[in-house]
Amino acid sequence: MTTEYRQPVYAPPAGAADLYLIRHGESAPARPGVSFPMKDGHGDPRLHPQGERQAVAVGERLKDHSFVALYVTKLTRTHQTAAPLAAHLGATPIENPDLHEVHLGDWDGGLYRIKAAEGDPIYRRVIEIQDWSPIPGAETRDAFFGRVRKGLFDIAHAHAGERVAVFVHGGVVGAALAMASGSEPFAFLGAANGSISRLVIHDGRMSVRGFNDTQHLDHL
Repeated sequence: MTTEYRQPVYAPPAGAADLYLIRHGESAPARPGVSFPMKDGHGDPRLHPQGERQAVAVGERLKDHSFVALYVTKLTRTHQTAAPLAAHLGATPIENPDLHEVHLGDWDGGLYRIKAAEGDPIYRRVIEIQDWSPIPGAETRDAFFGRVRKGLFDIAHAHAGERVAVFVHGGVVGAALAMASGSEPFAFLGAANGSISRLVIHDGRMSVRGFNDTQHLDHL
């Protein structure tokens, strides 16, 4: 009888942490001259009604997965997005102190969104050099990537061999996947609100297993 070697189906290595990174739902719109509520210098808007619908869809999509823990950031929009899944699982989300969105200095509170839409020269420079440092008072890319890495590895160390859901921000998803893949820093920016990406961490290394899955949002 001839021995056959079929193509394998991927499974995380033994002892790996399997992180599902969920970007929060769409947040409230920015308005000229009106700042979002602030928390520790960060804009802290609540979800837009569409974002609330996206959060419900995330909960429905993931409710049958075997997550041992749910993580959120200090910002309201991640708590709101995690709430439907937390209700399905009977879980209490845990705040991670390092995975909040990049601090945008003088442009936090909604102004960054306006400047981007207007094509402000400083915003164009940010995109050109792939670093937020041209914005007055903003966190540098290296500082942001460093704390995101710490936050992810802290979760991984706490959950070796386990699957967890981590509700974060677009910048955090982008940083995580850029570091894991060795891509340009901003290559993974722009994950959709409510999207699911997947990162496996094992023996000090990160592997990308999925990016920007939105099939659960198609009906919205």
